[in-house]
Amino acid sequence: MTTPLIRPDLVSSPDGPFLAAAELTQSESRATPSHSHARGQLMGALSGLASIGFDKQQWVVPATHAIWIPPHCVHSVRSYGPFSGWSVFITEERCESLPRQARAIKTTPLLREAVRRAASWPGIELDATQTRIAEVIVDELAASKEESLGLPSPADPRLVRITDALGGNLADNRRLEEWAIWAGLAPRTLSRRFVTETGMTFAQWRQQARLLRALELVADGIPVTTIALELGYDNVSAFIDMFRRALGTTPGRYLAVAAPENRRSG
Repeated sequence: MTTPLIRPDLVSSPDGPFLAAAELTQSESRATPSHSHARGQLMGALSGLASIGFDKQQWVVPATHAIWIPPHCVHSVRSYGPFSGWSVFITEERCESLPRQARAIKTTPLLREAVRRAASWPGIELDATQTRIAEVIVDELAASKEESLGLPSPADPRLVRITDALGGNLADNRRLEEWAIWAGLAPRTLSRRFVTETGMTFAQWRQQARLLRALELVADGIPVTTIALELGYDNVSAFIDMFRRALGTTPGRYLAVAAPENRRSG
């Protein structure tokens, strides 16, 4: 049985403090099946990697980022190996000014420090100082910009056949035209339907799939050279450039940022 991250009443009830937080450090993988709760949840990672499933999308939570889950939004959670992270739960009433849809955000040092402080509170009504810190967390979330850390799934069976094949072998570098022939549709149709059903071009979808898989492998400590080859890159430099463009840092620096956070939380 999975041990609750935080007291159930601080997740599902409008009573008590309008904001509650908790930190989690674990040595093994953890999986929580599809569920929802009355409060909105902001889930962040300090080290390691977790993924969150939303209907037909799978999102990842790498260190330095967080996922906002609005109230009553059905989702599942899975962590990969050793993981350290945190969650903030905000009453539905206070979520009125917050994003109505799930989104990924890049966490700021101010947000992380405020959450760390909030995670030490006993779960009773907030005093004046605690209220100011809680308001900072809400303000940081409200002002955050959306980041792209999700991978939408198409509905068309022909596109699903392609995405399933790519998911099984991300090193497959066949061009769009070759995939179209393989799936039995015209290249223009494939191109158009990919954008319509996922909001991404075929090339963007494949790169996003590779990025999310790269984050899992980086979190598992796999060497960068091995990751680049597994994902179909001709050389390590090309993979590092992709990673930097997507997350604003290299795989090595990404781990270096996460490691101090892990030490502090342990």
